[in-house]
Amino acid sequence: MTIRVLIVDDQAMVRAGFAALLAAQSDIDVVGEASDGRQGVEVSRSTHPDVVLMDVRMPEMDGLAAARALLDPPRGVVHRPKVLMLTTFDVDDYVYEALRAGASGFLLKDAPPADLIAAVRVVASGDALLAPSVTRRLIADFARQKPTRAKDLSLGLNGLTPRETEVLELIARGLSNQEIAGRLVLAEQTVKTHIGRVLAKLDLRDRAQAVIFAYESGLVSPGEAG
Repeated sequence: MTIRVLIVDDQAMVRAGFAALLAAQSDIDVVGEASDGRQGVEVSRSTHPDVVLMDVRMPEMDGLAAARALLDPPRGVVHRPKVLMLTTFDVDDYVYEALRAGASGFLLKDAPPADLIAAVRVVASGDALLAPSVTRRLIADFARQKPTRAKDLSLGLNGLTPRETEVLELIARGLSNQEIAGRLVLAEQTVKTHIGRVLAKLDLRDRAQAVIFAYESGLVSPGEAG
């Protein structure tokens, strides 16, 4: 299946470079480009991409506002693409807020070309976290700096079984499904089942939101080792 990608960045050279790189892949089709968030939302609504590469800092409408518009569309708009945030900063308040809004992850603009290609494929397949150690650090940094809703969110943990809580904690520590299966001596399909139940019970969209929930509820503390 071909992955449809939209590139949203205010720098023409960046858009052109990413488009050339991705279009050269047999399983990726670049269906559009946009120079700011507002245009990005419009193009996404007309082209229905699977993945939107979204720059964080842009004029007119920044990447955070555009991501929110795409991930929480108005009534009548059915299409919701995966959003992969692009940033020049490895710790960026906008990226954290975008993850909370439902973005599937983030990638540094100076990442190697192979990482960009892999990131698009990973996000398109439904996995939500890229470079888990970096993403975990970013979330931990802002969980430490911002007031959290720990008391309210911790109540949600009461609805999880001990095994589901254990799986959620390992997700937050950046472990893949395979690594979680090895740690808990479970089949990988069983881990996937547990993750699906965790997301459903906590009303979370994906793994990225699960990681943030784990930090903000106090299940995992910033700075804890993985």
